[in-house]
Amino acid sequence: MFFLTPRFLKEAKHYRHALKRVINYRRDVLPPDQLAMLEGLLDRLREAMRKRSREDCARLREEIDDAIGKVAPPPKDAAWRENVEVFVVAIAIAAGVRAFVLQPFRIPTGSMQPTLYGVVGQRTDAPPPNILRRAFEFVWLGRTYLDITAETDSTVVGLRERTQLNFFTFTDIVCNNKTYTAFAPAEPLARAFGLRPGAVLRKGQPVARGYMDTGDQVFVDKVSYHFVAPRLGDVFVFKTTGIRRIEATLPPGVGSQHYIKRLAGLPGDVLRIDAPDLFIDGKLADLPVFRRVMSEKDGYRGYANIASFPNLATQDDEFRVPAGHYFALGDNSYASSDSRYWGALPGLNVTGRGLFVYWPFSKRWGLIR
Repeated sequence: MFFLTPRFLKEAKHYRHALKRVINYRRDVLPPDQLAMLEGLLDRLREAMRKRSREDCARLREEIDDAIGKVAPPPKDAAWRENVEVFVVAIAIAAGVRAFVLQPFRIPTGSMQPTLYGVVGQRTDAPPPNILRRAFEFVWLGRTYLDITAETDSTVVGLRERTQLNFFTFTDIVCNNKTYTAFAPAEPLARAFGLRPGAVLRKGQPVARGYMDTGDQVFVDKVSYHFVAPRLGDVFVFKTTGIRRIEATLPPGVGSQHYIKRLAGLPGDVLRIDAPDLFIDGKLADLPVFRRVMSEKDGYRGYANIASFPNLATQDDEFRVPAGHYFALGDNSYASSDSRYWGALPGLNVTGRGLFVYWPFSKRWGLIR
């Protein structure tokens, strides 16, 4: 037969524990009479608990509250300090998780499509839907609508991208006599709506009418590669530090970026592409992730030989991955700047493994394959 501990005894145990902590923590600073008073209360509480006396325990709880309030009164700003401490601890935990466990990462380009999508724009003839549908599609799909109409005849001079609060990206469409602003990055905006320098805009015609879908937001696992080496076929994130062909294209003062690609070659592997197929050490790449890309189905187009790239430019070219390096390829091989262009990736540049698409809630939501 099991007996439940009465509630008053559970509360008495909490008071006993609190009183013992005050005595132990403040033993060296309390006057002898106050210390003796607290120890006496502790002995009396123990006796009341032994006798299972509800009345004595209730009376002693009041005495203990009063005694501790006199011996160790809370500071005047206790509530404020507690809130600040909780806030600081929360920030520290979040920063620790981001630095060492999971890091959020936004897919910037379409080089991994259709596995992962970057920012994509679509021109439409119809005006944007009502505000409720737009709000729903933004939350669910990360979709924002544009409806900018030319106010006068003008010519596009250039696009000026700017970021606010390190999150919101806007592009100023600078014309010879007017500037329009779009809530979108410059490159996909120009690609979707043909907004290149020299483009002619007519009064009353759309400058940009359609929508922009945000790039997939993913979590990057920064822990696994501390225990196991990157595996062939992984979608992985790496820094571009020391990769000359990439660094040469970066704006002044920007030392590195993060790229996301698929790991297609391990140290010592010999790679060859005979479009649409990828060969590793003379054999057709047989992992399911490679077969999916080579299938030329469901949006995949296979691997490509790009004549202007230094590596694997033709079906006869081979590339041996140096020791301590990896070979990275984009799943959208015809529109990917990867190791075919800038060479093998130093292993020290690897940041982590692409783990999970957490937003938007499209068909790609979930674990990254």
